[in-house]
Amino acid sequence: LLCFSGDHLKVCSQGYTCCSEEMEEKYSQQSKHDFRNAVIELSNHLQTMFSSRYKKFDEFFKELLENAEKSLNDMFVRTYGRLYMQNSELFKDLFVELKRYYVGGNVNLEEMLNEFWARLLERMFRLVNPQYHFTDEYLECVSKYTEQLKPFGDVPRKLKLQVTRAFVAARTFAQGLAVARDVVSKVSAVNPTPQGTRALLKMMYCPYCRGLVSVKPCYNYCFNVMRGCLANQGDLDAEWNIFMDSMLLVAERLEGPFNIESVMDPIDVKISDAIMNMQENSMQVSQKVFQGCGQPKTLAQGRTARSVSESGFSARFRPYNPEERPTTAAGTSLDRLVTDVKEKLKQAKKFWSSLPGNICNDEKMSVGTVNENECWNGSAKSRYDFAVTGNGLASQVNNPEVEVDITKPDMVIRRQIMALRVMTNKLKNAYSGNDVDFIDISEESSGEESGSGCELQQCSLEFEFNATEVTGNSNKSDKNVNTSAATRSGLSQAALLLSILFLAMQRQWR
Repeated sequence: LLCFSGDHLKVCSQGYTCCSEEMEEKYSQQSKHDFRNAVIELSNHLQTMFSSRYKKFDEFFKELLENAEKSLNDMFVRTYGRLYMQNSELFKDLFVELKRYYVGGNVNLEEMLNEFWARLLERMFRLVNPQYHFTDEYLECVSKYTEQLKPFGDVPRKLKLQVTRAFVAARTFAQGLAVARDVVSKVSAVNPTPQGTRALLKMMYCPYCRGLVSVKPCYNYCFNVMRGCLANQGDLDAEWNIFMDSMLLVAERLEGPFNIESVMDPIDVKISDAIMNMQENSMQVSQKVFQGCGQPKTLAQGRTARSVSESGFSARFRPYNPEERPTTAAGTSLDRLVTDVKEKLKQAKKFWSSLPGNICNDEKMSVGTVNENECWNGSAKSRYDFAVTGNGLASQVNNPEVEVDITKPDMVIRRQIMALRVMTNKLKNAYSGNDVDFIDISEESSGEESGSGCELQQCSLEFEFNATEVTGNSNKSDKNVNTSAATRSGLSQAALLLSILFLAMQRQWR
């Protein structure tokens, strides 16, 4: 090697040297390249993990919805025929809104499900009273009181609670995986400061200029340089760990009471139970509707539905078996996906505070914790005597190797810290069954299963209607007489249609 005086050098020792000014500049660029690659190499593994798990969860949730919709649609077309096709938009709209919510649409799940049951009541009410003509205004009156009438029993209340909790948890968890992926991508794109670049050059390549090509930096020396260059990343660690803990809590919910798979798979059975409740209570429901909304007009004799003396309908539904799991593009069921990602989340904790040490553990970066007297300490082949500084920006005020301006935090990383805080807040709400996109003030948000199903205690045990009638102005005694007779007639004439409808609701078991 050709060695000479180093007066021309800007960073490396100006004593006896083997480096020209051009070589020092090349080594400076190489040190930045090596540093970036070291950070990216460790971060890419984490980013890939979050990216692949997000893709699997996203595939699973979307295909779970697709399978549920397809199963219902195929069954209805096969058994209900044209009558279903004329009314299929009711269920189609339900799934459209569920999908729109999952992908981030502005959908209030509670309001959407209330609307579904109100529309279903309108369709059912026509079926059980085929001898009457119902105007749109009359049906609107009927749907207004769906919650108080409780024609479908307790199924709507319970299903609303289950669907809301499950979809909030599923969407928020998937969003969390995507946020983690994006944070890692942005934070790992490091660009060392001029002071950091000087420290990297001095640690990695200045020994080359002294002819010490085979001498690696001392471990604690490397640690201080990396702590200084990754000071802002260290400040991310606290919020990152809180975020990881929140993800783990929601993951536990997905395994248990908020499991979207256990909600969607038997949803047709639950809707069938609701319709059976409507069938059993149709006489009482019709009587109360006629009292509150008025007596509807009777259709002409030739236009009423044909009556049947005996429908012979008897529906039996097999209980849902949680061991029966659908196979999706994700290749596994939700519980196995969650078990896998929980382990990865635990491993991802303290990633940023561990990053300097993990870089220095690479034999290309330092000698490790052995040979502490046979390493490059920044000026010679000797022991490194300075203590290791703490993690984060504020601790670098005492860093002996890197000059760090602790008053100027990295704004890119500060924005990622805020993104983590926002996502953590969403996760905490999801853990409690609440969506941050709307305020859930219903009784269901308390998690209590008991109660009348009335929201905000605004309905009493006895059903009450406005005195204003939607249609005709018969006197009250006439209405009461007509109501009883009309209801019995309607039930008899609608028996066949109800049979078809309930048969369509039966689950097609494998």
